[in-house]
Amino acid sequence: MKRPSILTLAAAVTLSLIAVVGVAQFQGGRRGGRPRPDRSSYPEWEIEEEFQHDVFTFARIQYDSWGSGRRGASWRNDFPDCDWNFSARLQELTSMQVDPNGVVLRLTDDKLFDYPFIYMSNVGNMSLSEPEMEGLRRYLLNGGFLMADDFWAPAAWRHVQAEMKQVFPNIKPRELAADHEIFHNVYDLHGKLQVPSIFAWRQGDTFEYWHGDPEGDPDPHFWGWFDDRGNLMALFCHNNDIGDGWEREGENTEFFHTYSERVSYPLGINIITYAMTH
Repeated sequence: MKRPSILTLAAAVTLSLIAVVGVAQFQGGRRGGRPRPDRSSYPEWEIEEEFQHDVFTFARIQYDSWGSGRRGASWRNDFPDCDWNFSARLQELTSMQVDPNGVVLRLTDDKLFDYPFIYMSNVGNMSLSEPEMEGLRRYLLNGGFLMADDFWAPAAWRHVQAEMKQVFPNIKPRELAADHEIFHNVYDLHGKLQVPSIFAWRQGDTFEYWHGDPEGDPDPHFWGWFDDRGNLMALFCHNNDIGDGWEREGENTEFFHTYSERVSYPLGINIITYAMTH
């Protein structure tokens, strides 16, 4: 599994804590009748020659899903704006060399093991095949890290648990405590780490109620699957839409400061740092 060099990793752990306040906001979003995003309107850069084979690449997982409307397309949630913006901020705010474009992979792809970090979005109705479950199991047990994001309400969490139980029959998820290092390793994060979509926020909500009844629990939860050594292999961000803070950072200044700047980018950088150093 390819990872950035030890020098890059060491520098990433001691990031210069550049405040996001005041930096130019990137593009974000394309819904509401807007055209598909133009790649040229998002930040691009050249990878330095000595890092051509030593870069971090944001790897999104394509998977099948059930449900009406977007059947089979749940994996595309917030794509590709989310991936492009987050990659740009990693390049800007850390000492990692980052691929500006990212990749999309299946869990059965032979190239999966080339990427130490993978991201899945809108997983509340994911449907993994046996080969995909086997691929995910092998990937995580061999040092890979999964971040799963944007699923809401207890019904979705029960479904996710059922899918992951087939991946790891003998591992039970544990909720991360507020003092877990992933919340403090670079940015020292406190308070309620919850990001609603910009649509929910515009309605005055911090919970995306269209996903289902919160059953009395609208709070964010960070659920982890740990290996035998106690290392976190997979992090599921329940009642959260971290990726919308990446995708939508350029649409509204208040949303940017409240969610992109305060939660989405600092937490994302913390997660990547954890994934790349454990």
